[in-house]
Amino acid sequence: MRFEPEAEEEFEAARGLLADRLVRWAGEQGLPVDGYMAVTVLDYRHLATADGRLGLWESRHVEELLLSWLPQQVTELTGEERADAPGTLRTLLRYLHAEQLADPRGPSLQDSLAAVDGVAEQHLAAMTDRTRWGLAKFWAMTAAEQGVDVQDGAAFQRFADRAQRGEVAYDQQALAAIMERRLTGRAPSGVARAEPQLPVMLPSDDELRRRAEASTTVAQLRGLAEWAGQGGRPVTATGRLRMAEARELVDVLGTGDRIEGVRSSADLPRLGLLMEWAKKARLVRGVKGRLYAVGKARPVLADPLQLWLRAFDACFELRQALIGPRSGWHVESMLFDVYDDVLDDVLNTLYSLPYPMPWPRLRDTVHLAYRTSFQLDAGLDLQNRMWFEHADRDLRAVLDLLDDLGAIERDRGMADPVFLDVDLSDSGPELLAGMPPELAELLGVAGAATDPAARERADARREELTAGPVELIRLTELGTKAVRQRLLAAGRDAPLVGELAQASAAGLLGVLAEDYDPDAARTELAGWITARGGREGALRQLTDAVRTMTFRTRAQAMLDVLLAALPDGEGEGLLRTLRRDAKLAPLALNALAHRELLSPEDMTDAESLLVLAESLLQLVELAGGGDGAEEMLRAQGSQARDAVAAALDSVHPDRAGLDELRQLAARALGTHGARIGRVPKARRPSGKSGRKRRR
Repeated sequence: MRFEPEAEEEFEAARGLLADRLVRWAGEQGLPVDGYMAVTVLDYRHLATADGRLGLWESRHVEELLLSWLPQQVTELTGEERADAPGTLRTLLRYLHAEQLADPRGPSLQDSLAAVDGVAEQHLAAMTDRTRWGLAKFWAMTAAEQGVDVQDGAAFQRFADRAQRGEVAYDQQALAAIMERRLTGRAPSGVARAEPQLPVMLPSDDELRRRAEASTTVAQLRGLAEWAGQGGRPVTATGRLRMAEARELVDVLGTGDRIEGVRSSADLPRLGLLMEWAKKARLVRGVKGRLYAVGKARPVLADPLQLWLRAFDACFELRQALIGPRSGWHVESMLFDVYDDVLDDVLNTLYSLPYPMPWPRLRDTVHLAYRTSFQLDAGLDLQNRMWFEHADRDLRAVLDLLDDLGAIERDRGMADPVFLDVDLSDSGPELLAGMPPELAELLGVAGAATDPAARERADARREELTAGPVELIRLTELGTKAVRQRLLAAGRDAPLVGELAQASAAGLLGVLAEDYDPDAARTELAGWITARGGREGALRQLTDAVRTMTFRTRAQAMLDVLLAALPDGEGEGLLRTLRRDAKLAPLALNALAHRELLSPEDMTDAESLLVLAESLLQLVELAGGGDGAEEMLRAQGSQARDAVAAALDSVHPDRAGLDELRQLAARALGTHGARIGRVPKARRPSGKSGRKRRR
């Protein structure tokens, strides 16, 4: 239910299989579905969202699909029957929940359906709103409206040539809106897939609240708001504190600013930063020469955890106050121009890392961001070094701020070996040849950085990491909670150990198989079992979830992750038991064989046939069923014919799967004889899956 962007063939196979089974299921249930529209809906979730989870549909996904993605991507020419996109989406949502494919961390089926209902009436207007179209759709529709057969390649090319010469009338305002959306990245197709994050563990909110209460910054921000009060305090015309109030506040808040000889509050850096911080956090505001506490912020001020999180989010708005130039004699560093992006990247890099990040590695990853954002003259090493040192000082100021808040902690020690040079010697020449020199240098890839100066810098970096203790940086648990909230708000996946305690057994195993590392999976499973009160009953629920999963490959993955997450030795015992289970025996035998706990010689003839049948059924799914599976069988020729004949003689419990295999083999191999059995004419699923639309 999730694929990496580069796994195009794997995704297309899964998408085809899912769409075919959806159409079949919808026909059985009497629900509306359009097969082509179902494919397009799955494309949206895979291609145009940060997380790519096919089984999770929040209201924002529903709205963007129906009001942005489909209007941009799907071209419906005059005379074509309009697809029922809201109806197809509703059916897909019902199918995902019925087949236990929905992500348990998403909304309920009722909430998702309500989200569709909420925007369904706007969908038709969006589809005809030219400003929402994609560029290709705009020109295709313009051509069709002028009598061009857009399915005639030569005719459409002649139209395109006339358009380039300025001989075609078109809606200039609509085209301008389309181009603006493309250039500003507001089109859904412009969303890049984010890197997956490892699951994290967090203490309770009560414990985090206690830690937030201990933060000096939290106390100072609250104290500043209380000092300002509802009656307000006078400030200068430029919004600064008068020196009398500033001296008082330095003492009240304990900022540590030196006030001897200071004539302006602008020369009190910590107090000035706190003032700006409190304003950005919407705790205080200046109105008509006075500084007031914001009345609506009182509940936040009363809750140290919410106050801490508000202060953390405000860090992204402190660029000017933190690293902006203090006078006309100073210039901004490179960090100033990319502050938001770098701060996000730094925090996301630290998030869920199992080891603290050494400063040299963090610094150099930020340097790589500078090199991709700015044009730096490769021949001016001295000048570039000055630019980088200036940016490094500003980055340290940002880290100091996060440290003071309690979002990160810094220590000194030896860097974990994982941060030393990356060995890509087995990655093949294609990867090394296509790697940017800066990235090769950063990774320390031997032979990839041909520039002697770059090689020298890489050697110096390795020496810096190995010569002795270095500064080590990691997120605190408060910082982890705050970054996780930002990741979720951006539509990214950020698993939290314990969040699946109330999930169904199928939902739990599906998420563990796709998103969890082994250690986190063991912890999550143990908590889930404990929440059910009895181990025997919990294990029965888990094995029943595997038993009822209709997708063989997913059922195998669910069983595998269950076995891996059980305590040592318990998984093998469970497998031995399931070997005698009529429904689960094929999966259990597969798992025993793959773990080398059962050799082919130790299996009975009937068990060998079960393993063969299971392997074929899973291969059919991996090929996407239909045409992909036929092509796979056809390529194997007589070997496939013999294997299918043997599998059909097994007592495999998935009789529907075997019947589909029989029909696929008949079409692919032309086998109507006794060895495979008489095959009736294949019937494709009912529905409209064959009708094409242009995208």
